[in-house]
Amino acid sequence: MKEQIPVTDTSIKSSYTRDEILKCGTGELNGIAYPRLPLPDMLMIDRITRISDEGGRYGNGEVEAEFTVSADTWFFACHFKDDPVMPGSLAVDALCQLLGFYLGWKGYKGKGRALGIGEIKYRGEILPTSGTITYHLDIRKIVKSSIAMACADGQVLLHGHVVHTVKSMRVGIIPY
Repeated sequence: MKEQIPVTDTSIKSSYTRDEILKCGTGELNGIAYPRLPLPDMLMIDRITRISDEGGRYGNGEVEAEFTVSADTWFFACHFKDDPVMPGSLAVDALCQLLGFYLGWKGYKGKGRALGIGEIKYRGEILPTSGTITYHLDIRKIVKSSIAMACADGQVLLHGHVVHTVKSMRVGIIPY
C-alpha cells in the first residue's frame, strides 16, 4: 500500500450538524472515500461543536461533540431492566467514532477502524434523565505509513463533570 498523504483545505469546517454527520454515514459527506461514521442506532454523536488541528493538551488539535440522551434512547430499554444506564462501551465507541471523523477531516481517505485503547476509566453513569453529554478529545499525534493512525486522550463529560476517560486511544484509516 502506498503512503497516505492528507489533503489540506483552507476552507475546512470547524463544526458539523446532525444532518452533516448523518451524511458521513452514507458516504454523502465529502465523497464515498471519506471515513464513514456508523448509522443510527450505533451513531453516538449528534453534533460536532468544535474541531481543530491546533490547541488541546498536546497542541496537536482537539475535538468536541455532543450526544443527547432521553428516556426513549434505544439502549436504556435493554441495559439494564429496571436500572437503565448508558453502556460505558458505547460512550467509549463514540470517542473512537469522533477520532475517526477527525482523521477524515484532516484529509485521510478510507475505512476507519478502532485499533486500541491504552486505558479506560469509568467514573460515573449516564442515565435517561442526563440530557446532553459532551465528548472531548485531545489529539496526541498522527502517525502516517500505509495507514494513517491518530492517537488521542478523551473524556466523556456530563454537565461539565468527567464520567469516563480514555488514554492512548488509537484509530486508523485503512485505504480502500
